[in-house]
Amino acid sequence: MKQLTIEDLLTQYREGVTTPREVVQKALAQIDEQRDFNAWITVLSTEQLEPWLKNLEQQSMDELPLYGVPFAIKDNIDLANVPTSAACPEFTYVPKESAFVVQCLLDAGAIPLGKTNLDQFATGLVGTRSPQPYGICKNATHEDYISGGSSSGSAVALALGQVCFALGTDTAGSGRVPAAFNNLVGYKPGKGLLSTRGVVPACRSLDCVSVFTHSAVDANIVMDVAAVEDKEDTYSCAFHFANRNQRFGAVTDALVIGVPEDVETFGDDETLVLFEGAQRRFEALGHRIEKIDFSPFVAAAKLLYEGPWVTERFLAVETLLKANPGALLPVTREIIRQGDPEYNPSASAAALFSAQYQLQAYKKQCDELLTQVDCIVTPTTPSHYTIDEVNNDPVTLNSRLGYYTNFMNLLDYSAVAVPAGFRADGRPFGVTIFGAALSDKFLLSIAGQFNGEGPSGDVADGSIAVVVCGAHLQGLPLHWQLAQRHASLVEKTTTAPSYRFYALSGGPPWRPGLIRDEQAGAAIEVEVWKMPAEEFGSFVAGIPQPLGIGKVELANGRWENSFICEPCGIEGAEEITHIGSWRQYMKNKI
Repeated sequence: MKQLTIEDLLTQYREGVTTPREVVQKALAQIDEQRDFNAWITVLSTEQLEPWLKNLEQQSMDELPLYGVPFAIKDNIDLANVPTSAACPEFTYVPKESAFVVQCLLDAGAIPLGKTNLDQFATGLVGTRSPQPYGICKNATHEDYISGGSSSGSAVALALGQVCFALGTDTAGSGRVPAAFNNLVGYKPGKGLLSTRGVVPACRSLDCVSVFTHSAVDANIVMDVAAVEDKEDTYSCAFHFANRNQRFGAVTDALVIGVPEDVETFGDDETLVLFEGAQRRFEALGHRIEKIDFSPFVAAAKLLYEGPWVTERFLAVETLLKANPGALLPVTREIIRQGDPEYNPSASAAALFSAQYQLQAYKKQCDELLTQVDCIVTPTTPSHYTIDEVNNDPVTLNSRLGYYTNFMNLLDYSAVAVPAGFRADGRPFGVTIFGAALSDKFLLSIAGQFNGEGPSGDVADGSIAVVVCGAHLQGLPLHWQLAQRHASLVEKTTTAPSYRFYALSGGPPWRPGLIRDEQAGAAIEVEVWKMPAEEFGSFVAGIPQPLGIGKVELANGRWENSFICEPCGIEGAEEITHIGSWRQYMKNKI
């Protein structure tokens, strides 16, 4: 099953292209073929899935917003009559009821394919802390690199295209770090917006259920189904008016976006370059970047593991830890034992109150900084490490990964991790957009704009996006065709590293040809423009053979309307893939 958004799949159902039964069969076959990624702990059988499929065949799509949409559930979230392990075989139990948030999704027509792998007891941001028989979860794009955690399996299953969305949890970044490493949207709601009843606690007062999707639109769809107040969850909160569905959509105002004045990457220069590129994209969208003092956020982040909140992790597994400490991985056991007052005298009530006083002071500073901007954007992680690097230094590198994530729930902010490009070797990079609690719809709207989302591939204001790679680039001979149609620049970027580039025969004007080749392709310099929808038809009509308009994948993973070339067009053409830029080729030609 190729990567499908929820919207795409529902459209296919309505048009009779496929059925939920066919989709599930293909998904189960793919999961089996890709089992070496270790994304799943329990996969439901066709017999177990049959009741859901039969029920859908008797239902109307119009009444079920997630009709036939397959999804994955992190294995610290309950699904009735299916084991919950939290990646610890000795802890495993079989719940009689599904978690509240899972039941909301089932009632909306979603189909659970099973339970996914995780860092044991959701303690880790790496995806390597899962014992046998589950094993280390591999990154979806580069298997030698970590997948991110703790919601590793959910992110990888989605990135591989096995499901349309996935549930994770997020206490310290577990719903955002794996999103960044697997080119996904990772939505972490404000605390209490999604019920955590039926979730194995990590830190009960901080835990959030998170959602992995391919788009901000999909995250919004899931949120509208699952964000229901749970009267039996003491941490659940009411659905604030600011998060009603009509609050999601186009960002019409120019925003002030805060970024750290000092960007910590622990020596990873590529992170800095990519983050600067993300800032330029925000500026191209009409927003203003404002540098802010990020030190209060960093100070608050340190309290999560260096302070007494780790005691909550101890309380969640105290019985097992004392009765059978060998059931936990050594690194997990040592982290959680720090919350045991008998083992660590500093885990005391006095230490808790002292830390709470510190946290309140930091929150006041951080909240004040947030009043000066509309939102804050950071790299989701400072860097990305190999599995071997993490295994050799599991604590230090895990701690570094939480630099931009650990403070979020302590300070009660909402956040969305969003793809923001690729490293030179093709590994995904992401940024996180965050703001005040319950600003979720606003943040998802910004994330959608950043990714150029809109109906049928159009940008959110109703214009149509078009990617240009040759003579239509700004300042080149055919750019007047865009200017004449009142087109405006959205961003300067590159394609995904999956295209070959040719200088076509004939001219002037000289023209390039872009052809997809996932095996021998490279990233090609492009510009994304948007033009009024009523101008698009005349623009396309003027494109000469062998060129045309199709879909091209950009560096951040989204697909846009773009110039493409028919294969016959490269006969007699000069391949210039190694140059990667029409501007540079023309400079050399002149």
